[in-house]
Amino acid sequence: MSTHKDITIIGGGIIGCSTAYFLTRHPSYCPDTHRITLLEASSTNSGGRTADSITDPATLADPNTPWKRNPAHDGIAGGASGKSGGLLALWAFPQNIVPLSFQLHDELAKEHGGSERWGYRRCFASQVDCRARLPPGFNSEDGALAAEAVEGEASKGLHKDHKKTTQALKKMGAPEDLDWLDTDHALSAYDNMGTPDNTAQVHPELFTRSMAQLAEEKGVRIITGARVTGINKSPNGQAVENVVYEKDGQSVTLPTSDCVVAAGPWTSRLLPHVPVTASRAHSVVIQTPSPISAYALFTSIMLPSGFPTPTPQKARGSKAAQGPLKRTQMVEPEIYARPDGTAYACGPTDQTVPLPLTNAEVQVDEARCEDILHQVGGISNELGKDGKVLAKQACYLPQGGPWIGEVDGTQGLIVAAGHTCWGIQNAPGTGKLVSELVFDGVTKSAKLGGCDPSRAF
Repeated sequence: MSTHKDITIIGGGIIGCSTAYFLTRHPSYCPDTHRITLLEASSTNSGGRTADSITDPATLADPNTPWKRNPAHDGIAGGASGKSGGLLALWAFPQNIVPLSFQLHDELAKEHGGSERWGYRRCFASQVDCRARLPPGFNSEDGALAAEAVEGEASKGLHKDHKKTTQALKKMGAPEDLDWLDTDHALSAYDNMGTPDNTAQVHPELFTRSMAQLAEEKGVRIITGARVTGINKSPNGQAVENVVYEKDGQSVTLPTSDCVVAAGPWTSRLLPHVPVTASRAHSVVIQTPSPISAYALFTSIMLPSGFPTPTPQKARGSKAAQGPLKRTQMVEPEIYARPDGTAYACGPTDQTVPLPLTNAEVQVDEARCEDILHQVGGISNELGKDGKVLAKQACYLPQGGPWIGEVDGTQGLIVAAGHTCWGIQNAPGTGKLVSELVFDGVTKSAKLGGCDPSRAF
């Protein structure tokens, strides 16, 4: 007979929603004896997006889709889970959970129609070195300036650890179907990093929303606008007793036997000794004239003199009157073509604005979004003059992990956070492992290895 459990998940991002999903798919789960509640602090997805940004990406692929935004779920995927690239790869890290999670992505897509529902597809990943063309209205002050004369420090892409040095890149022609990149004038080097055998993608917001909906259909209670203020333990400190949250100005105490903290960059506010930090990242979504081929591009773009000067990493707020570059500068935006007729592009992280109270208060520095648009438009007309900007956005990436496992030696207190830029990739694997920890007491599908917090703190 199943033991009664009151399971509380803190965080409505992809880790929390995947955990909720896999808890309801565990063989021991029984909705009559297991109460699962997911708490999300925000009740809106407007934070971290400009007012003119698109509000429901599901309508791009199919205006009549049955899985459009559920207003009762506003707040779900309101952070990085709704504003990331959505890249999946067998060559991601950490390798102890990557193969499991990559396979689960494939299985989830087959079971729930993920190709239509959340844009799952296999794709290529490539590294490209380019030289940007000047935007209209800007002129080069010294077109003969050598490429070695680089101004300032190069801005690094989110997946910089996977890139080769320029010297190691193959001098080869780009694939014929990469016709949305200016291969004649902008491209200087190309190399393939991943193929459809080991690389895929999803639309992260639609994937996260779908996991939440599928979990709810199996009995999970989702409460948005519920900011957790405390996790209380039993008098001897050996077990979780309840979780306290605020909603609509009222304090609510939720009896809890098992608490999963999946609060992303906010995790350390509930578990101060868990080393999860936050970095802000900006991105844009561009609607292309027609769907573009399935590539994720890790770029290194040389900006010529005369190009709009990128916002300095430590600058606060929108830049004032920075003139054009006087010397060349290297930048590394990442570009992800999506099957819904859009492309996503992101820039470097910054830490100039502290992590706010919730996703709802995330600020967008539009100048950093304009930087990305200038840069990707400098190597592609589809992303530049012929494209339409649908969203300018920002989020906070959780750094430092991933951490998966019991903390404090407290029975029932589990952390699942700090997944860096590979959170979408590793979410299904994390959710499955957490479900095993809750119901079985140990992980069975993969070894936690370095993700186990008991090994580090």
